[in-house]
Amino acid sequence: QVELVESGGGLVQAGGSLRPSCAASGFTFGSYAMAWYRQAPEKERELVASISSGGATYYADSVKGRFTISRDNAKRTLYLQMNNLKPEDTAVYFCAATYTMSRMPPTSGYNYWGQGTQVTVSS
Repeated sequence: QVELVESGGGLVQAGGSLRPSCAASGFTFGSYAMAWYRQAPEKERELVASISSGGATYYADSVKGRFTISRDNAKRTLYLQMNNLKPEDTAVYFCAATYTMSRMPPTSGYNYWGQGTQVTVSS
């Protein structure tokens, strides 16, 4: 059974940092593309960053230069290093997974999801 469990969210002041993580089980983690999405109140869920099984990455324009997605296949864990956080980054952050043969990190089509972790940035 596929399971994705996020942790590491929290409350931080603007300009601060957080590093949420996502522990994966029930599938061959190293063979799957992974992603972080977020959903703010009354807004649609949006892709923040994704990483292919080979380590290629994609970032939304709003987080480029501030966020870094990474994975540790031995630990079956996905990370999102978030620096210089802004109030507009406040959202529930979700981990997602999908199997693909593509070398490029997918920007859609994720079919496994975690429950999310809340990130709140105060001004």
